[in-house]
Amino acid sequence: MTKEPNTRLADLFGLAGWSKGELARLVNRQAAAMGHPQLATDTSRVRRWIDTGEVPRDPVPKVLATLFTERLGRVVTIEDLGFDRHGRTGKRQSVDGLPWAPDRTAAVLTEFTGMDLMLNRRGLVGAGAALAAGSAISGAMHDWLHTEPALSADAPRFDDPLTVDTAGFDRYEAAPVGSQEIEALERSVEVFRAWDAARGGGLQRKAVVGQLNEVGGMLAYRHPDHLQRRLWGVAANLAVLAGWMSHDVGLEPTAQKYFVIAAHAAREGGDRPRAAEALSRAARQMVHLGRPDDALDLMKLAKSGAGEETLPRTRAMFHTIEAWAQAAMGHGQAMRRTLGEAEELFISDRGDVPPPSWMQLFNEADMHGMQGLAYRTLAEHDPTAAAIAERHAKLALELREAGRQRSQIFDHISIASACFIADDPDQADCYARLALVSIGENSSHRTWDRLREMYRLTGRYASYAKIEDLREEIQQAMPKDIAKQRGLGKQRNASV
Repeated sequence: MTKEPNTRLADLFGLAGWSKGELARLVNRQAAAMGHPQLATDTSRVRRWIDTGEVPRDPVPKVLATLFTERLGRVVTIEDLGFDRHGRTGKRQSVDGLPWAPDRTAAVLTEFTGMDLMLNRRGLVGAGAALAAGSAISGAMHDWLHTEPALSADAPRFDDPLTVDTAGFDRYEAAPVGSQEIEALERSVEVFRAWDAARGGGLQRKAVVGQLNEVGGMLAYRHPDHLQRRLWGVAANLAVLAGWMSHDVGLEPTAQKYFVIAAHAAREGGDRPRAAEALSRAARQMVHLGRPDDALDLMKLAKSGAGEETLPRTRAMFHTIEAWAQAAMGHGQAMRRTLGEAEELFISDRGDVPPPSWMQLFNEADMHGMQGLAYRTLAEHDPTAAAIAERHAKLALELREAGRQRSQIFDHISIASACFIADDPDQADCYARLALVSIGENSSHRTWDRLREMYRLTGRYASYAKIEDLREEIQQAMPKDIAKQRGLGKQRNASV
């Protein structure tokens, strides 16, 4: 007992709207359903959990996490409740207890994916949680990312040497795996990654989360170091995909949690560049959500913590994300300087060292695509940037290989937006309609968000017959729930 309030639990309790007596009854009922009929919680015990920081014994933390997850419609983990496995309650000293101890990553991964799958099964949405600030994540993880992880043989062990602590989270019945099984998992990552690039994250997100949950169970065993590192690599790749797919369908707090899990998993496997790339995904998410200052905080950490072994092409990608954030803030000079550095790094990568699998999708087309996006974003502040945005986006479109449908939609939207800003509505109309051709086959909410931004730019041309028709087609094509959330009205001549 800490004798201090558990502020995390108090906040969630307030959001849930239960009385203490009601929560006590729900705990007893849920525990019985989970095979613990002997549990007898009362109002005074609930009060002690909240007011004095008393830590309930297992299985109560797991029961509470399940109850709050169902009540709030988003993943709530044991750590979110202010509890951890070793008896400490959480005050707001860091973000979700970052960074986690080496023995905790597999447990956090498995618990979070299990809760996420439960939400999927019951049709609940991942709303109601707030994104952590980029500065908070960077401050909590800076020293941790800049140091080398302990080998599994040297890591602290709090229980049986072959397993992590299984109390309080669900996982399938794990067993040791060999190199062939890991190779199969690595191939599955490539399949999921290709599907995401083509059709967006909505259709396969649940499958990726389920696969990640199974890998978490595998990591409960102490494999030989070379196999354990590869498993951590699979976990990092799947967690990034789960995060990216979650971001793609608008589950933003869930996405951020997966990016942080991916960074932990990559570092556990000794891959600091991969950990940094996971954080760069969180930065891209922040720019998309209109928080470029948070993105710059995250990119500062990613770039400094990536390690000397990071390839020039990876560093070039980091610079393009930083430039996009600078463009969103209207810092044109800084953006141009950063993109210049990105070009130099990209050209300097001779390709003599094969890129890791997670970098193979960042090629010349993506380089131009990110430059086009940065200049198109800057054009909102400086319209003269629109012509450069159009040029880069067209180059990206020419270079796109088959199977990158979502990126092609983004390219079409970038070109159309740049043309609207550059006062070329005829060409803008052409590329906007190309985007509409395939956008309905894609499950990416981000494509709709970008289309909504382009729709806003059509307002000044709403009196043109051709653009009036385009606006109506966009309104009809936009999913009704997204159109309602984003404020796409039916007024033909209104500037949105």
